[in-house]
Parts: sequence; structure tokens; C-alpha cells
Amino acid sequence: MWYLYLDESGDLGFDFVNKKPSKFFTITILAISDRDANLKIMKAVKKTISRKLNRPKHRKRIVRELKGTGTTIEIKKYLFNQIKDVKFGIYSITLNKKRVFERLTKDKSRVYNYVSRKVLDQIPFEQNNGDRVELIIDKSMGKPEIEEFNSYVRRQLEGRLSIKTPLDIYHRLSHESQGIQVADLFCWGIFEKYERKNFEWEDVFKGKVLFDEQFL
Repeated sequence: MWYLYLDESGDLGFDFVNKKPSKFFTITILAISDRDANLKIMKAVKKTISRKLNRPKHRKRIVRELKGTGTTIEIKKYLFNQIKDVKFGIYSITLNKKRVFERLTKDKSRVYNYVSRKVLDQIPFEQNNGDRVELIIDKSMGKPEIEEFNSYVRRQLEGRLSIKTPLDIYHRLSHESQGIQVADLFCWGIFEKYERKNFEWEDVFKGKVLFDEQFL
């Protein structure tokens, strides 16, 4: 069984003259190929939120999720220390937006889908040939874009997955998926490395990074 959690950091804005978009756009997949490992990571997220963010005597509001941009490095490390011995891999591609062809800058869905597929290309599905693949994506698209994404991914993976391998694709809000939250934390760390030369968080988990490449 493959559990794949996909998230992104940065934006797909390309107007560098009149606005201030990010220079880079990162898509990261947290890949887990074992059910027990998946459960351990889910449990670690719940424990971190409960013990570090929602302590009864200190909370001012209920925190529902971990976020790369709003979680301190100490809490990120607390989570990682719980899962560092769990088997999982991080696969990531970061797009240098200033090198994207101008004709593609007007088709953001196409760019998003293509980069997502490039990351999926790195997942060693052959190691679990025949097992179910579950791809969970942070829900950020409208219905037409979701249908386009799902169709595109299915077409691209047909040649790599066994005919007996079920592929399920889910688009979920981040607070509904602990796996998405962990993917968000790792994605943000890799994005920060490219965008701001901030290596602090990525240095903590880089031993789990199996693929990290700048595209274009």
C-alpha cells in the first residue's frame, strides 16, 4: 500500500513587475509504503497538536493543524523526533518560475499538473507492485481543475502501475489529513531553502529526502 501526500509551497503568480509573487514554487510528496508507518505518523501529528499547541492551561484557541508557516522550529523538531525512525520518503521538485515559458504562465493548472507528475515519476512504485496507491492532495482546486488533475495523473501512471493496482485520488482540506500537514511542513522547509536560503528546518529532515531537484 502506498500512501502519497502531496502539498505545495509558494504560488503560481508570474507578474514580477506589478506584484510580488514567490520566485520559486515547490511541490512535495510524503511517500509512505507501510500501513503501520502511516498510522505512526498520524499519531505523532495528533500528539504534537495536543501536547504542544492545545495544552489546556495555555491555549487561547483550538489549533486544528500543523502548518509550515505558522509552526515554530521547536514544534517541528518535536514532531520529527517522533517519526525520524519511521520508514518514509520525501520527494520534491522546485520550479524556478522566472524560467517558465511565457505561454505556460497563463495556464497555471497545466504547470501544477506537470510538476506534480514530475514528482510522481520519482516514486518507486515497482517496489510494491500490485498494491493499492492512495494519493491525497491538499484541496485547493475547483471542481474542473480537480477533474483535470485526476484524469491527467491517471493517464500518466497507467504505464507504471500494474493493471491490478487500484489508484485512489482524494482532495482533502489540510485539517482533515495529518499526512497533508506533515507534507506541508516538509514542503515549506524545502521551499524556504530555495526561496530565502533558509536551511534551518530542512537541515533537520534532509536525511529523509530521497529526491530534491530544481526544475528549469
